[in-house]
Amino acid sequence: ISKFSGENRAGIERTLHRISCIRNRQFLINGLTCRVGRAIFGTISIIRDLLESGKSVLILGRPGVGKTTIIREIARILSDEMEKRVIIIDTSNEIAGDSDVPHSGIGRARRMQVPKTELQHKIMLEAIENHMPQVIVIDEIGTELEALAARTIAEKGVQLV
Repeated sequence: ISKFSGENRAGIERTLHRISCIRNRQFLINGLTCRVGRAIFGTISIIRDLLESGKSVLILGRPGVGKTTIIREIARILSDEMEKRVIIIDTSNEIAGDSDVPHSGIGRARRMQVPKTELQHKIMLEAIENHMPQVIVIDEIGTELEALAARTIAEKGVQLV
């Protein structure tokens, strides 16, 4: 597995699985959680018409219901079947895995890894400025700066998922 990040997460190379650690007061690891990630094909058939419309899509749900699995499949369908230029902003490496080589579950979509969570909004804007995407896929938007970056992306006519 990779080294644990500042968010106490590590990935297993060439998989979508993630290990999170629990630390005690001395910062020693005293517990682990393994989250199994999967690429499941065919999960987006019910919303395919929304993707084809070119409009942005927001997926909401409680933890563990499959939001990341769905957006991974959306990225694959948009890049492979609809032949769109798709960039994934993969802040926690949950969409395309933790290695430098992205998991095949994202198809031909390209992935930009985010070195630190607080830089996600900058990477979102960098994707627009440098890579000419037609679609940007983001797993979580949680800060005002990220929401502003998403608005800027949408104003430039790029589909957001």
